[in-house]
Amino acid sequence: MTLSRRAATAVGFSAVLLWSSLAVLTAASGTMPPFQLLAVTFWIGGLAGVGLWAFRPSAARALRQPWPVWLLGVGGLFGYHAAYFIALRNAPPVEAGLINYLWPLLIVVFSAFLPGEKLKWQHIAGCILAFAGAVLVVTCGQGLSLDPRYLLGYGAALFAAVAWGAYSVLSRRFAHVSSDAITGFCLATAALATACHVVLEPTIWPSDLWQWAAIVGLGLGPVGLAFYVWDIGVKHGDIQVLGAASYSAPLLSTAILVLAGYATYSNTLLIACLLITAGAVLAASDLLFRSS
Repeated sequence: MTLSRRAATAVGFSAVLLWSSLAVLTAASGTMPPFQLLAVTFWIGGLAGVGLWAFRPSAARALRQPWPVWLLGVGGLFGYHAAYFIALRNAPPVEAGLINYLWPLLIVVFSAFLPGEKLKWQHIAGCILAFAGAVLVVTCGQGLSLDPRYLLGYGAALFAAVAWGAYSVLSRRFAHVSSDAITGFCLATAALATACHVVLEPTIWPSDLWQWAAIVGLGLGPVGLAFYVWDIGVKHGDIQVLGAASYSAPLLSTAILVLAGYATYSNTLLIACLLITAGAVLAASDLLFRSS
């Protein structure tokens, strides 16, 4: 079954909804070191995909891809997450997080180089509005300062943003590749993360059932299913709309943290909500208001 452009965009946006649970599930997962957590969750996501082969044996054939496809898939998934973790270890999380959230804007900008895509003023304007909302969410309306001591962390965060933006846009050039190939990319990412963990970190396992539940939730949702549906969205949907709409992730994530008791509500969140919503609607105006 072939999805329409609008339906594929909606499928891709479900990845943003899943990623909004990343912070609360990570907070509930205990003190497992980052590369160990990355390895365990990607093993869960990859092996879940393998488990589905029992119902769709033909899906396993999607792993037979030329090396450029594997380079893009594994480079995107592992490269982004490794750089992001390096950024968080070598820079304040607020500044690192904000630099990292340049990736939706980069997706919109990079998409202008794709065949058949046209960058319009509302895409850029929508991203600027949404990014302003993301700034409010990440900084909580407070000041932002960049300290030269954290240059490595800032550079890693920028690399992460470029890596995910490039991965998302370049995936369109491999639109013929089945999203079932994501299973292989997850397994390869898990193996690389395991190697990094063994070399760089101590091993710390969850101390109770709730922490295990959060880790399994991470592996099945924001570090599992999310990559499959994102792949469908960026390959077959409106990638510029997805880029602008992705700025809802930090807002939704913060809202979930508030509901779960990990953060407190402020009027800044309401203002950010209005900015991000306005930006997403502006960027998606062609898709939302044109006739089917």
